[in-house]
Amino acid sequence: MTMAETMAKAEEMLRPGRMLIGDQWVAEGSAGEYVHINPSTGKAHPPIPIGGAQEIDQAVNAARAAQPAWWGMPRDARRDTLLRLAALLREHAEELATLTVLDNGSPYILALSGPLAAADYFTYYAGWVDKVGGQVIPTWPAPALDYTLQEPYGVVGVIIPWNVPMHNVGQVIGAALAAGNAVLFKPPELAPFTVLRFGELVLEAGIPPGIVNIVPGGPESGKALVSHPGVDKIHFIGSGATARHIMASAAETLKPVTLELGGKSANLVFADADLQAAAAHAAYRAMGNAGQGCILPTRLFVEDSIYDQFVGMVVGITQSMKVGNPFEEGVMVGPVIDTRACERILGVIERAKSEGAGTLLTGGGRIGGDLKGGYFIEPTIFGDVDHSSDIAQNEIFGPVLSVFRFKDEAEAVALANDTSYGLAGYIQTNDLRRAHRVAAALEAGSIGVNGAGVQIGAPMGGVKQSGFGTMGGRYGLEDFMRPKNIYIPLT
Repeated sequence: MTMAETMAKAEEMLRPGRMLIGDQWVAEGSAGEYVHINPSTGKAHPPIPIGGAQEIDQAVNAARAAQPAWWGMPRDARRDTLLRLAALLREHAEELATLTVLDNGSPYILALSGPLAAADYFTYYAGWVDKVGGQVIPTWPAPALDYTLQEPYGVVGVIIPWNVPMHNVGQVIGAALAAGNAVLFKPPELAPFTVLRFGELVLEAGIPPGIVNIVPGGPESGKALVSHPGVDKIHFIGSGATARHIMASAAETLKPVTLELGGKSANLVFADADLQAAAAHAAYRAMGNAGQGCILPTRLFVEDSIYDQFVGMVVGITQSMKVGNPFEEGVMVGPVIDTRACERILGVIERAKSEGAGTLLTGGGRIGGDLKGGYFIEPTIFGDVDHSSDIAQNEIFGPVLSVFRFKDEAEAVALANDTSYGLAGYIQTNDLRRAHRVAAALEAGSIGVNGAGVQIGAPMGGVKQSGFGTMGGRYGLEDFMRPKNIYIPLT
């Protein structure tokens, strides 16, 4: 089928845009409407309502009313409810993947991983519901019983980006619900459809109305959510610029925030690595989802003795990648999210070329022909990049890879750490001692050695300008709970 035929068939799944507030699906928003554009075709989808301060206030009230009963529910019942939701996510994974493609243009094979990962997260966190608890504290000098309880914050405001919506749903909302919180969830208007369908599955699973509220919106609803006195904690995934505004608004009510922000992750390739595997990792990880990911290895550091050989391999793999219709089998690179992102990324590439930031090795332009209606950019690689340049230091969030040389381990680590970001890092080597040394020396929250992947039970978080707080594993669950200490003297 042609792109138009494929998209038309997929768009039959779209439902009317609505907000979920308590047990009500609301068809109109006080902030108006948003017309979503399919990034693969540039054509409009049906409009969705956009919530403002009014809808945020209504959702907060619904969440506050519902949360005590959710926390007070017998733990086995809360666990089983989350397991039912996980089963529904698996059952509807293909539908959710299709909606994600319409939302953000992710290749279908990548989009499908989202609901499946979310189901795994809900299953994992359901398993913690009847196990997490406090502890008894040894006391001195007087005898006493001192113990802690772990309690939910209450109402958590969650703001996520558009690039991997269902992964974020599982990581964040799965943990927040397992911890006993109610959630007021603001998905981005750029990718609303998958998350709104998730809201329907939430109610179908038997999660009480008001525990999950979904209000799509822009800056107005975001500010109302963060500053609302009825919201007890904020969890934000997105850009550092927006995070600063969120911290300022949250300060008005002294509410805690967790921030998972941008990255400019380094990928260090040493001469003793499995070069074929390392080249495939470097190319596919950097260009996957059109480079729109915070943990992607967008800075590639290659040991000087293998630089020409290895970079040639990466360029060859990149040039062989199939770019196009996200529903077409074998496509690994789809469009970027919208026309603004497309123009911005192309502008970054043009400045890098004009300023001599590096040598353009492949790509560099917008793709036309049958794809001209969408926002498709050629996978782009710059070699011998100046490490002080814009493309070396700033997150691009597009299919652009910067490559650098290094002489030895010390220089590789120094260059990798010479950035304001610290979300992830990658090491390619067959020297076990080096792997441990370099992993310890890299200033990043997550390190992958000879591979990569977000593990359900492992923590994920950043340092420096990549944020603070944790998602994933027990650390991610405890990020949504706070300890209460109880002291009883025994004499």
